[in-house]
Amino acid sequence: MRYLILAILSAFAMIVTSADAADAAVAPAHVGRHTATVEDEREIRQVVAEFQSALKTKNTYQLASLMLHSDIEFASPTPPEVLRKLQESVDPNAVPVRAGGLRDFARFIRDSKVPVEERFYNLKITQDKHIAWVMFDYEFVEDGKVGNYGIETWQMTKNIEGKWKIASVWWSTNLMQ
Repeated sequence: MRYLILAILSAFAMIVTSADAADAAVAPAHVGRHTATVEDEREIRQVVAEFQSALKTKNTYQLASLMLHSDIEFASPTPPEVLRKLQESVDPNAVPVRAGGLRDFARFIRDSKVPVEERFYNLKITQDKHIAWVMFDYEFVEDGKVGNYGIETWQMTKNIEGKWKIASVWWSTNLMQ
C-alpha cells in the first residue's frame, strides 16, 4: 500500500511539474519585465516614511499632501458576511466601501487623544514606469497597544510634477482579541 501511495504522489508531482513548465513555455518573454529605478524606489519608500510620520505627529496636512487627491479610495472593505447582515437588518443600501474614508481617517487621527501609529512589516514594492503597488503587513497602534492588524495595499502614481502620490489605500482589518 505504501508503494502505491508513493507511486501516485510521484505521478502527481510529475503532472504538476509538467503543467508548470508548459505555463512557463507559453508566457511571452516580456511578462514580468518592469521598468523601475533605484531612485523611484527610494522616493516611494520616502512616501511610506512620511505617511508613518504624519500619523505619529497627527499632521493631517502632511498626510493629505501624500495623496493624489482628497477623494481617493481609502477603505477597509466590509467583509461579505458582515455586509449581508447589515443589508438584511440595518440598511438595505449598505455598500462594502463608503465615501469619505480619507477625510474620516484624517479627522480620527487629528482628534485622537492618545498617540497613534501604524507599523509596517514585509514591505514590497512593484513598479512599472509611473505606477507602483506597495503592499505590507501592518499593525495599527493606539496608546502603545495594537488595536488591529492586516495587510495594506497602496496604488501609487507619479503626478505631473514627477512626485509619487498615493492613488488608493485598501486594507484588511483583524481586531486584536
